[in-house]
Order: sequence, then structure tokens, then C-alpha cells
Amino acid sequence: MIAVRQHGAGGAEQLFLGPAEEPSPGPEELLVRVMVTALNRADVLQREGKYPPPVGASSILGLELAGIIVKKGVQVTGWELGDRVFGLVPGGAYAEKAVIHQSMAIRMPDRMTFEECAAIPEVFLTAYQALRWLADLQKGEKVLLHAGASGVGTAAIQLAREMAAEVLVSASAGKHDKCLSLGAAAAFDYRDENFWDEVGKFSGGVDVIVDPIGGGYFAQNLKLLKPDGRLVMLAVMGGVNSEAVNVGQIVFKRLRILGTTLRSRTLTYQIELTKSFWQFAGERFISGALVPVIDRVFDWEEVAAAHRYLESNRNTGKVLLKIG
Repeated sequence: MIAVRQHGAGGAEQLFLGPAEEPSPGPEELLVRVMVTALNRADVLQREGKYPPPVGASSILGLELAGIIVKKGVQVTGWELGDRVFGLVPGGAYAEKAVIHQSMAIRMPDRMTFEECAAIPEVFLTAYQALRWLADLQKGEKVLLHAGASGVGTAAIQLAREMAAEVLVSASAGKHDKCLSLGAAAAFDYRDENFWDEVGKFSGGVDVIVDPIGGGYFAQNLKLLKPDGRLVMLAVMGGVNSEAVNVGQIVFKRLRILGTTLRSRTLTYQIELTKSFWQFAGERFISGALVPVIDRVFDWEEVAAAHRYLESNRNTGKVLLKIG
């Protein structure tokens, strides 16, 4: 088969299409003809040699796929050849074929396209995990989503809205309209020198913050959280170090600070998360209450350009690769 390969760790110019060994499905796995995959920040880090795949996972990039089952393991039940599926994988989706555990695969709704379904797994599962499983977001609470126009951000806006929370986002000014159209009550330009003051004045404090930025935001996040507030940290895009922090806020406001990743979680955890998410979201996708936000679709021959586009932060929502 053909897959996206790398000459070595480094920039997007290291990526090329070349032959790769076709994976063989294990007893409980499905072999999928990948029609569409999606880009994630983790792909960029892995390409740069900064984020190796989990033990046993494919070294080929790609964490999510939508496609057609072409082979199944001997213990697979409930799936047939030709079924359309999508889901999260630990790697290998930048290829003509990839394997996925049968319990991680989600049956594609008839009305949805491969592009739409490929835009769901990583960002919606990450957002759902942060909002429901970790922060336990409740009806009527206020939630601030940093990087609100990102893939995870646009997913989290919709999920928080469906959980009947009041949604605030930080994003560059040119992306505010999209965030508001998805259900955000207010959007704030993180480049504005008065950014934190404006959020505080508008909100009076928030109950939950979902943050992929990290160190540079940590002290201000603590100040903005209300008593019993929860901060869920998804990444450290803004660095691992923080300015001096008044840790007394954590004690006296009874704050919870939660860090999380998804790719390194156990298969059991990911299966349960996927089931819980689709139970909440499946009918909402079918009805159109939830929508995958797609910024741009690249042919996989343009994989280097797609990576550069993602790294430029020009996208609002997901960047996809059409395979073959």
C-alpha cells in the first residue's frame, strides 16, 4: 500500500508518499480502506521527533480516519465488509489502509460524508472528555475555552452549548464570528492587552476553563476561576513555565487543576469514552445539532502544504487529507 512517509524528523518537507507494509488486523480489529483522515497538532510534533507513537502503534502519522471495512479479525462481531466507519486510532491513518479496534469504530450515519466523519474523532472526543468526564460541566455554568476557533475549540463550543452552559472563548478577532455562530455567548481577542480584564468584567468569573496554551495562561486562569472552579489543561502550546503563581487561590477557592492527554490512555479508557461520547452526541450529529467544522480539505499529495497550513494557525476547525 501507499502511505505518507518521512525522510527523517523535521519540517513538513520531510513528508512524502511512498510504499509501506499493509497492516494486518488483530483478532478484534478492522482493516479499513481510509478515505479521509485529519491533521492534528500531535502529527506535527511526531513529525518533528518530539512525540513518539505509543508502544505497539504504527509509526505512520494519523490519529483519525473515515473509511470502509475491507477485512476483519476472527473475533470481530457486529461488523461486515463494506460497512462505513470512523474513529480514533493511535497512529497509521495517513495511509491507504489502517487498523482500528472494533470497539473504537463508530458506524457512519447514512447522511454524513467521509469528510464530515473524519473531522469528528480527535477533537470531539478530546472536548467531551474535558467538559463532561473531567470538568463535569453543569447546566448554567460558565466555561471559557481558550483557542476557541481550533478543532477542539469549535467542538467544545457546540458540546458545552448542548450541555446548557454559557460559553466564552478566546480567539483571534477574525475568528470570532464563527465561534459566535456555533453557540459562544462572547468572544475575546487574546491579542488585546486588556484581554483578561475584559473576560473578567464580562463574566464575573467562570466555573470551568479548558486550556491548550499552558504556562503563560496559568496564573491568570487561576484568578479568573470562581470558587470550586475547574481548570482542564490539554496541552502546553504556550510553554511549560508560568509566572509567579499565588497557589493559595487553589486552596482557598477549592480549585481543581486537571491535566490530560488522550492518545496515551489505555484502550479500555478510550473505548468507554467513545461509547459515552457517541451516546451523547450521535443523534445530535444525525439531527444537525452538532456539526463537524471543516476548514479545508487537501489531497494527500499535498500533505506537506497541509502541515504548513495547520502550523500557520490560519484554520478555523479541522484540516483534512483526502486519501488516494
